Amino acid sequence: MLYLDNAATTRRKPASVYAAMLKYQLWGGGNAGRGTNKLSVGGVRAVIDAQEAAAELFGVKDECNIAFTQNATYALNMAILGTVNKKDHICVSAMDHNSVLRPAALHGRFSVAAADFTGFVSPLDFRRKITNKTKLVVCTHISNVCGTKQPVEEIARAAHNAGAIFLLDASQSAGAEDIDMDAIGADIIACPGHKGLMGPMGTGLLCIKNPEKLRAVIVGGTGSESESIYQPESMPDKFHSGTLNTPAIAGLRAGIEFILREGAKNIGEYEKLLADKFRDNLLNMGVTVYGKADCGITAFNVDGIESAECAALLGDDIIVRAGYHCAPLAHKALGTDNGGAVRVSFGYFNTRRDVSRITDAVYEITKKI
Repeated sequence: MLYLDNAATTRRKPASVYAAMLKYQLWGGGNAGRGTNKLSVGGVRAVIDAQEAAAELFGVKDECNIAFTQNATYALNMAILGTVNKKDHICVSAMDHNSVLRPAALHGRFSVAAADFTGFVSPLDFRRKITNKTKLVVCTHISNVCGTKQPVEEIARAAHNAGAIFLLDASQSAGAEDIDMDAIGADIIACPGHKGLMGPMGTGLLCIKNPEKLRAVIVGGTGSESESIYQPESMPDKFHSGTLNTPAIAGLRAGIEFILREGAKNIGEYEKLLADKFRDNLLNMGVTVYGKADCGITAFNVDGIESAECAALLGDDIIVRAGYHCAPLAHKALGTDNGGAVRVSFGYFNTRRDVSRITDAVYEITKKI
């Protein structure tokens, strides 16, 4: 099997991730923070270790300001719906995922900064759309559809100049870009653990610069302040209601430590190298390629074939993603809103041989047209 859907989830993980999860299940397994027994305390230690690794990766000064979630969708919903009030305005981008667009639409008062045909969002259009009622500005760091990188530092400045909070969706950049919270100007960072961070499914995280400004939208048992019916304000308990997926968090810590050893920038550059080679191979092949080639993602369509049909023709042994990728406005910007696009996303464990194999497979399809 040739797996080229790493933008959805990295299928192959470092061996240390599997080992960390197995170790926790076999010799740990306590419910973190529920009691003072050895297993429960060990669960708390596993969470703290993961927080410390994530804080180092994202340049977060206080590791307590990192909360774990089920995935990036939960993290983004918590950040968006926990920030805005009824009369507040949200500004998002056309390249954002439905995990941003749908909570914004649920809130009701939002504007969309436009993207050009390459999937690039201009900070100028953000400045045009931001008003004196804008409480929150959200933008994806890298498009999950075409891989175009956004000028998030400038967008953050535009948000702060208007007194708004900037939320960075790092779903496609975490683990493949050097991300420093302060350098970017992000007030909140949301990302999954199962993609570039190489952790297991069922993991995500929020980095929150000022937790006092974010309401908890999911509340319940935290193992702390149990004598009170009100949600704790202390971090990370404020956002850690219910039993945590501690075995997966232990695996996520191992994934982040792998990123720290290898270097996020090195990983991203290698993935981009594979994608660049693939894009070059597609030239003069009757194929339309989208985006700005900023990362390991390549979106394309074979002329005359819908994306779903192309993916089917690649066969069951080549795993790619076709369709709309949960980002309808991005496809409108790219001009692919009638059928979507085929997305090939390379990971750190893919090889140049994989590039040759997917190239040959696409070429065989073009010969049949």
